[in-house]
Amino acid sequence: MPLAERGCRITAVELGEAMAAVAWRNLAGFGAVEVITSDFESWPLPKEPFDAVVSATAFHWIDPAVRLAKAADALRPGGALAVIATHHVAGGSEEFFVEVQDCYERFDPATPPGLRLPAADDVDTSDYTDEVADSGRFGPVVSRRYAWDLTYTTVEYLEVLRTYSGHRALPPAAREGLLGCIAALIDTRYGGRVTKRYLTELRVSRRPSRTPQSF
Repeated sequence: MPLAERGCRITAVELGEAMAAVAWRNLAGFGAVEVITSDFESWPLPKEPFDAVVSATAFHWIDPAVRLAKAADALRPGGALAVIATHHVAGGSEEFFVEVQDCYERFDPATPPGLRLPAADDVDTSDYTDEVADSGRFGPVVSRRYAWDLTYTTVEYLEVLRTYSGHRALPPAAREGLLGCIAALIDTRYGGRVTKRYLTELRVSRRPSRTPQSF
């Protein structure tokens, strides 16, 4: 929406039909927008290159063997790859996120004992910068980080958790037991509201303006 509101001509590639329908509804008032239902890996690139390839909290789902090479192929020389990543970090209702680990250890056996959220300053994103460098298709990654808090009611927080792949992958009984445990904790110990801190990172790298000549 912010890109469309700025007058950008947008081609949105969305894997899921339901999410593509949401995008169409949200962007219906903008004429220079098309929404394509496809996976990025098999979507045929148009002949005209793009000024920017933007991925918001989705780039990590794309096949690592394809994502950087195809993003580079989609861009004009000097075009930008902008990847937005979101991290769960310490902050907000900190004691809640310590206590809630008991719920996870009880209902999700894959939970490491004593798991704690990292501080924002301790989040390491070198894997991504190394991947970009190793691809040889982009210049250096320039990052900007934004830490921010969001307060949820019990119902709102459970709705968010139901969208997380790790929670969705649990057996139904374990998932509902986990959510019930979390709801009880929020309602009885935190007055029905918790605040979660996120770290959002914008990583921008550019396709070189010129292709180096070999001699």
